[in-house]
Amino acid sequence: MRTLVRYMLRIEIRIPLYDPMKNIFSSPSLDDLINLLKAWRFWVLGALFGAVIGAAIYYIAPPQYRARATVNVDFNLEQAWPKDVDRQQFFYLDRETRKMIEIAWSDDVMSQLSSEFAIPVQDLRGGKLLLSQPADAGWHFFADDSDPTTAEALASAWANAFSIKVQAGIDAGDINEFVRLEVIQSENLPTERRTPLSGYLLAGSFGFLTLAVFVILFIRPQMLGR
Repeated sequence: MRTLVRYMLRIEIRIPLYDPMKNIFSSPSLDDLINLLKAWRFWVLGALFGAVIGAAIYYIAPPQYRARATVNVDFNLEQAWPKDVDRQQFFYLDRETRKMIEIAWSDDVMSQLSSEFAIPVQDLRGGKLLLSQPADAGWHFFADDSDPTTAEALASAWANAFSIKVQAGIDAGDINEFVRLEVIQSENLPTERRTPLSGYLLAGSFGFLTLAVFVILFIRPQMLGR
């Protein structure tokens, strides 16, 4: 009997412990990649499920509308610097551009919009308005709102207020006299969701696809004791 007890005490019982962090930082092996290919149904279904989740979020909590007004800004380089000195033209463009950007976000313009639309100035500057200056000289004034009509009106009002203030600066001599502005789009503005449905579908699919790959490469082998 004593011999049996001693023998039993010598037996080592080993229970594999599940450690999800064991292989996370190790490079996938060839077997892992093969398992990934074999589990194509799993990650395809994950991508489809993610797309469904993305679509659901889009329709349950849709993104705001974004409207765009456009002001054409012509610096008239040929008249401002007829000798065509590149360095002078560069500083001229940079200087006048900075002045007009400051006007676009100035307290006067923001306060005017805040009073007209009952929107706090900090919200206007905090992401509700967006200014873009593409290479084709068209300055785009974007406005976001849950109501497309409000977004369109806000973008239009911002573009017009900007143009009036810049023209007052030109008349006062604060901005170069050769700068010309024209509001080319302030009515019937293009208005669409800030983020399209396709963006939600791709984000959902990519997120769940990444999760599926992670599970196949790291979590599943650990649970199988590999």
